[in-house]
This record gives sequence, C-alpha cells and structure tokens, in this order.
Amino acid sequence: MELHLLGYLLAGVQALGVLAAIHAVLTVRTAQGAIAWAISLVFMPYLTLLPYLVFGRNRFDAYIRARREADHEMRRAMVDVDWRPWVEEAQAARESEAYRGLRVLAKLARQPTLANNWVRLLIDGDATFEAILGAIAEARQVVLVQFFIVRDDPLGRRLQAALLERAAAGVRVFVLFDSIGSHALPRGYVQRLRDGGVQVHGFSARGGMINRFQLNFRNHRKIVVVDGLRGFVGGLNVGEEYLGLKPPLAPWRDTHLEIRGPALACLQESFAEDWFWVTRRLPPLLLPDAYESGGVICQVVTSGPADAQETGSLLFVAAIHAARQRVWITSPYFVPDEAVFAALRLAVMRGVEVRILLPSRADHRVVYAASSLYAYEAAKAGIRVYRYVPGFLHQKVMLIDDRAAAVGSANLDNRSFRLNFEVTVFTVDTAFASEVERMLLDDFAQARELGVEDRHRLRHLQQLGMRVARLISPIL
Repeated sequence: MELHLLGYLLAGVQALGVLAAIHAVLTVRTAQGAIAWAISLVFMPYLTLLPYLVFGRNRFDAYIRARREADHEMRRAMVDVDWRPWVEEAQAARESEAYRGLRVLAKLARQPTLANNWVRLLIDGDATFEAILGAIAEARQVVLVQFFIVRDDPLGRRLQAALLERAAAGVRVFVLFDSIGSHALPRGYVQRLRDGGVQVHGFSARGGMINRFQLNFRNHRKIVVVDGLRGFVGGLNVGEEYLGLKPPLAPWRDTHLEIRGPALACLQESFAEDWFWVTRRLPPLLLPDAYESGGVICQVVTSGPADAQETGSLLFVAAIHAARQRVWITSPYFVPDEAVFAALRLAVMRGVEVRILLPSRADHRVVYAASSLYAYEAAKAGIRVYRYVPGFLHQKVMLIDDRAAAVGSANLDNRSFRLNFEVTVFTVDTAFASEVERMLLDDFAQARELGVEDRHRLRHLQQLGMRVARLISPIL
C-alpha cells in the first residue's frame, strides 16, 4: 500500500514538473532560461520544482497592476502641482542636438529627457555618505530613502540617527529597503525608526499566495531625494563594507551620483511607485517653482520585471549601439545575454574601443565563475577586459564617446536585466564625461588587462566549473 502511495506521489511530482516546464517555455523571457528550466523540470522535477516556484518567474504581474493604480493616484494627487518649469526643461532637452542620442532611451524609460540638471560624481563610500548625510541634515520638508541593503552597523546607525533627528524636527521621512537584501536587519532597528516618526517598510513580492514564494524579484535601487532639491543614485548600499572597512573585499571601489534639477521628479516617481506597491499610499512629490539654466541633460531609466519590454537589457544595447568612438563599462558582474554580448562584439567590429572593467576578487563564486568565462570570450572577440586589483569593484558606470555617461544600480548580468528593479541615470555633457573619463582612467591604471593567453593557464577543472556556471547563468 505504501509503495502504491509513493508511486502516485512520484507520478504526481513528475506531472507537475511537466506542467511547470510548459509554464517556463511560455513565460520565461529568454530562450536560454526557458530551456534551462524546462529540461531540469522534466528530468529532475524532484529537485527543481520547488526552486522554480521560488525563482522561476521573470515577470512581476502583481506589481504591474499596482503601477497602474499608482499612476492613477499620482495623476489625482498632482492636479494642483505647477508642471510648467518641468515641461520647459523637457522641451529644452528635445530641442538640443544631444537629445538625438537619447531619443531611444527616452522611449524605453517611460520618462522624459530633461535639461538643466546639476550633477556631481561621488567616488567611493566616504564621499557618498558625507554628501547624503549632509543633505539629510539640511532637510526641511521630505526625505525619501531607498536602499537594497541597510545594515545595523556603525554606518547604518549614523543614517538612523540622521533620519530620527529630522523626523523629530517635523520633516516627513520615508524609508524603503529590500526585504531580501536587508534580511539581516534587526526588527529593533526598524522599530526605533517607527517609534521616532519615520515611515519605514521592506519591499517584498507580497500580494497573493504565489507572490509570497517569489524570492527572485528584488528591489536593487538606491535612491535618496531631499526636499525635491537634492538627489542621489548609484551603486552604494548602507553598510561598513561599502566604506571599505571589511576584508577580504576591502578596499571597496564604488561610485554614486548627486543630482539637482528636474530629473529629481523622475527619481521621486520611481520611489513613489515602489512605495505604493508596499503601502498602497503615495509619498509627497515636491517640485521647485523654477530651475536654473545651463545645466546637464539627464535621462532617468528605471527598469524591472514589471516592464512590458526588457528595459534592463535594452538600455545597455542602446548605449552600446550609440557609441562611435568608445564605450567603457564597469560592473562587478559580467554575465551578458546574447543581445548585449552581440552589441559589444559588433561595436568592436565597427572600430569602437570597448573596455570592460571587472573585479579581480569574487563575492559570489558561481557568478564570478560564469563571469570569468564570458570575460575570456570577450577578450577573444577583441574587447579589452580588465580586472581591478586593489579591492572589490562594485561600481556600475558607462562612458559613451566624449559626451555621454551613466551611473546607476544595474549590473551587467541577467538578474539586473530581468529580475531586479534598477535605476540608471544617463547624462550628456562633455565636461562631466571628461570627469568620468579621468575617474575610469585611474581605475584602469590600477587594473590588469586580461589576455587571451590567460585562459590557457587555467586547469581543466576550472574551465569545466566555469562552463557549468555559465550553463545556469540564465537562472542565476
């Protein structure tokens, strides 16, 4: 009798595996990911059915419905807002010659290209958090804070104290962290913020029985906006390791961007959509009466699994295709999909100088192994690949020719392309591009270029490990 029950159970799991494989073929966005899931679900359902339930979905349908509701609520809430200065900046950007290079990105982003922004490059953790904490200390109305990781360590407590001080002064403070990225954050840390008047929540894929199992969707954005006047976006989270204080990855190399101007409305809108998903309420939107002229053109691109198109991958493809002389990209991970990898190789064939800067140390061994194989293949295709030597490189920066640059939270991998909520800010300005160039040249000077011969020094077991890692890279 027990054997019969076991047989029925095994047959039931096998049938569910086949159904899940069909679901993967119909819903997973990439052919590689669909094939990887389908084969494993058909032949190993006992091992892969539960992981597919947790990690298998690439499209966050519940968030799409919440976004529509948030958009409706925002339109109602903004009836009395004076949009004239903001519209003027959008018109000024469209009339600029530089807009031609951003036209595709503007369509991709669902947000306009905006002129007359002021931007400042923040290199590494000390400069970044000095600027962020300084801006928060001067807040008078509203502070929006969003990070993937917030830790209860000395840096996290400095942020906590700054937010509590402003909340006590009557400033409305909103804090959003990712529930998975910040899984180690103690409840006491959050409760102290709430007791002090700070509105704080964790972002998670809640909403329905199926969504509760979706650990794959993570909010990887890092956004801070103070009074609608100063904003910050980039690669750093809140933790001592981001200040380079935790070996073995120290020193930590990262980049953030400070923004003032109309582009902050786009950052506030991104925060509002995420906040609405969690709370079903909107934070306030602050727009100044006017903007100073003569600044930088900015394009904010938000991406995530609720997008109708694969915005995360397409923004890299668009940027690479726009390059005529050079495209330099820095990322902690290099696991490109076929579209991005093809765009990089085609750029080399067009005579574009393509450089990729990667870390020489691993924080995730499987991803590092897959990244290494792609790095060797890239070098073979004529792409100049560098490994940053001093410490772990975590920045996400692009430089396109002599005019355009981008700083954001998106990595060059499948997770950022399709599974994470990300934000990237593109800028068009020769002076700022020159500043980014100087920063990257200093990074390249501290890096070792990967040669084709380096691959021949690898042991056969290492090469096998990298190929296995690449095989599962579409579902990492």
